[in-house]
Amino acid sequence: MWPRTFAQENADSVRPKEGDLLVRADDPDHRPLRPGDVPLNARQIAAWAMDPADRTVRRGSRFNAVILLRLDESALAPDTRARAADGVVAYTAICTHNGCDVDDWLADRSVLSCSCHESEFDPRDAARVVDGPAPRPLPALPLKIVDGALVVARPFTSPVGFERG
Repeated sequence: MWPRTFAQENADSVRPKEGDLLVRADDPDHRPLRPGDVPLNARQIAAWAMDPADRTVRRGSRFNAVILLRLDESALAPDTRARAADGVVAYTAICTHNGCDVDDWLADRSVLSCSCHESEFDPRDAARVVDGPAPRPLPALPLKIVDGALVVARPFTSPVGFERG
């Protein structure tokens, strides 16, 4: 009988965890991101967590996909500000409605949007749902700054996933 292997046993599939660095999803050199690398009040950037010890990028599961935004700290709700690092907030890229990617930024209202079913989330206020069928906010990934780099402070605030509706 073959031993059973679960995705979470693979280092690249483990959910982002405390101490992981964040890297741009499209950076083949996996350079750790700094707050200044995330444009202020602009479209989200796609990122992955990376183990700082062995440089394993945790891209083995789409449920590890992270989106980063840098917002004016004074515009953040207190709970969101507590999870941010120099105005940078991190959320799952997986919509809580049907599991599509949260792939749009509505700049005129400063909200994240999922183009599949048009759920909208306010990243300044814990990614609460402001429109559409999503049943709950996007899970947040608390951040901190260590040696100038964006680092995961704690795991996602709630389970990453979706509910078919």
